[in-house]
Amino acid sequence: MRAAVAGGLALVLAACSSDQPAATPAEAAPRATVPVSSAPASAQVPALVSTTVRPLAGTGSAPFDQSRSLQAPPGWTVTVWARVPSARLLAWTPDGRLLVSRPKSGDVVELVPSPGDAAPAQRTLVSGLNQPHGLAFTGNTLYVAESDQVDAFTYAAGAVSGKRVVIDNLPDAKSPDLGGAYAHALKSVAIGKDGTLYVSVGSTGNVSAEDRDATPERASILRAPASGGTPTVFARGVRNGTGLAVDPDGAVWTAVNNRDNIEYPYDRDYDGDGDSDEGRVMQDYVNDHPFEPLARLTQGRDLGWPYCNPEPDLEPGAKDSPLSYTRRPFVRDIQNNPGGTKLDCAALPPVEQGMGAHSAPLGLSFATAPGLAGEYGPGALAGIHGSWNRNPPRPPEVSFFAWRDGTLGPQQTLLTGFQLENGSRWGRPVMAVQGPDRALYVSDDLAGAVYRVTAG
Repeated sequence: MRAAVAGGLALVLAACSSDQPAATPAEAAPRATVPVSSAPASAQVPALVSTTVRPLAGTGSAPFDQSRSLQAPPGWTVTVWARVPSARLLAWTPDGRLLVSRPKSGDVVELVPSPGDAAPAQRTLVSGLNQPHGLAFTGNTLYVAESDQVDAFTYAAGAVSGKRVVIDNLPDAKSPDLGGAYAHALKSVAIGKDGTLYVSVGSTGNVSAEDRDATPERASILRAPASGGTPTVFARGVRNGTGLAVDPDGAVWTAVNNRDNIEYPYDRDYDGDGDSDEGRVMQDYVNDHPFEPLARLTQGRDLGWPYCNPEPDLEPGAKDSPLSYTRRPFVRDIQNNPGGTKLDCAALPPVEQGMGAHSAPLGLSFATAPGLAGEYGPGALAGIHGSWNRNPPRPPEVSFFAWRDGTLGPQQTLLTGFQLENGSRWGRPVMAVQGPDRALYVSDDLAGAVYRVTAG
């Protein structure tokens, strides 16, 4: 398996969440990524191999009207299980049905597994929603995060009833103070072990410091009691924490889409022309900075945006510095925090894990004990959507982070191959979840598909 700490595709290619087309790739040497001594152990697994994606009957329309292949663990198979246009986040019902959110269509689709080697039955569970995105269950209660509120439904045998709003007045493009401009309106939701509700509220734009003073605060993770009510800030400085999940011990984790076009923050000659490059926006530097955090949240934690950025360079500011994404510190954003007076970046706790800049992590879930097949075991699964403005582009993939000794190990690639050599893509995974059958189910909003991934 190609791990982010050992090199491979994830190092030469990199992403922010957008549906814009991939940039044209250019020649670029890979940056070395190395582990640090404090990094938790990864799953020790063999290298990925090519596997042909197999459409089930009725699922073979474009892009599967031609042969497609992915890199996957040896002996694993990838099947086009269902076709769901614009499929986004996933959640399993208590009775073994897979729900798929579709913000563009305003609905949640239900997939009912069929016997044998057949595609699942498909129908709309609930419609007429405002950009529904995050899905979560606790008992027989289904929570759906719309762009402006979080709803709770009573679920039973493939039907929902008793809709009630548990968190309202969340910001979206219709909010009067935003004037229709909101880059990250989609919300995610997670439920703590005590029933506490957590909801991600993305930033208005790439750099919009006013989000930190808004009511409710944007670029944050909010929390509310199980019964609902006015939310309070749980974590802030979270630019777009679309990935939101609770680990086996009950802690909340977020995978963050970080900012674009960062200015070089050091008084050093980065490009070798003899002059200081401090304050310049340079593609070579932007390609790997800042990285995308995967952070364990606690009450009051600040992930720095837009005043502080996580630093992947082991030799800060050096052009060819090796990269690391484990337990990395923050450095000041020279554009928004030039004197360091807005926020003390050195005082922020290091980021537990992360992935390359512009990876665009979206859905986040945990595969708990015994976890994935083979040597993988328990761990976190992240849908990496791939970059929209990196050159060369970071490819989409499904990533795995081993859960060991109460924390997550470094990024490892589980599925890749959605991006062709010319930078074009036929698929972009959004979320991966483990099913009741221990298979993986992966949503893909570009291909309009849900894959079923099984181990040999």
